[in-house]
Amino acid sequence: MLGFSLNRAFVLAKEILMSKQAVTVIGLGPMGQAMANAFLDNGHRVTVWNRTASKADEPVARGAVRAATINEALAANELVVLSLTDYDAMYALLEPAAEALSGRVLVNLSSDTPARAREAATWVAGHGGRHLTGGVQVPPSGIGKPESSTFYSGPEEVFDAHRATLEVLTGTDYRGADPGLAALYYQLQMDMFWTTMLSYLHSLAVADAHGISAEEFLPYATSTMSSIPGFLAFYAPRIDAGRHSGDVDRLAMGVASVDHIVHTTTDAGIDASLPTAILEVFHRGVADGHADDSFTSLIEIFKKTTA
Repeated sequence: MLGFSLNRAFVLAKEILMSKQAVTVIGLGPMGQAMANAFLDNGHRVTVWNRTASKADEPVARGAVRAATINEALAANELVVLSLTDYDAMYALLEPAAEALSGRVLVNLSSDTPARAREAATWVAGHGGRHLTGGVQVPPSGIGKPESSTFYSGPEEVFDAHRATLEVLTGTDYRGADPGLAALYYQLQMDMFWTTMLSYLHSLAVADAHGISAEEFLPYATSTMSSIPGFLAFYAPRIDAGRHSGDVDRLAMGVASVDHIVHTTTDAGIDASLPTAILEVFHRGVADGHADDSFTSLIEIFKKTTA
């Protein structure tokens, strides 16, 4: 009886394993490693390939199959996840193996522009494959956590067919059929992230010039950052309506505020290029007739190209 139970358990375990989609992961930097490990942790059969073969050692030790060539990696499974620096890296790897793309679903989690994502989708389709664009919103440490999220775009039926497998990596946020949308949403997030983090570093440089450590300033930086969602929620409907009335704030007052930041920075002997660039945008807004409008009127300045 015990032997029967053990045999039955073995069969059930094998059936569960076989029911999970096999996947190939190409690119084994920190993000690719995390993805391969997440698939392995969830019982998926995983084939891996990396230009530097030694980077496949860890997932192979955990049960992944090492592909000897890029062609072999593509041939191994229908679902192929790319984790590369950018689309140039994708073309460098896949163009010599383009014939192996036929019948493959390429989930491209490499970062690049919306235009390049659309071009890549057309290129993959031209070789008989399907392309899903992805934009991962977390670092490698966030892979395998359902509260994390990744943008996806491309053919909806392709996304739906592979959604359960992709949700092993993170939660999924499907943005639409246009291959460029996932890249667009990702770059919009990065626009905010890098600008915000650079302003944080600039503030810390000024603080340090006055003997204030990052740790000492942390609660104040956190307080400022935690107030931002309220501002976003207040201004979003006004911006969508094209309403920039100066009933709450005025651009002219913003000019004075940023000017004070520039002087505080230069007085501390710190590079003022960042606040000076911001001040220049504010001045353009005033010159364009928005002095009595809200600072949100600067969105109209951004929409205009400079000479």
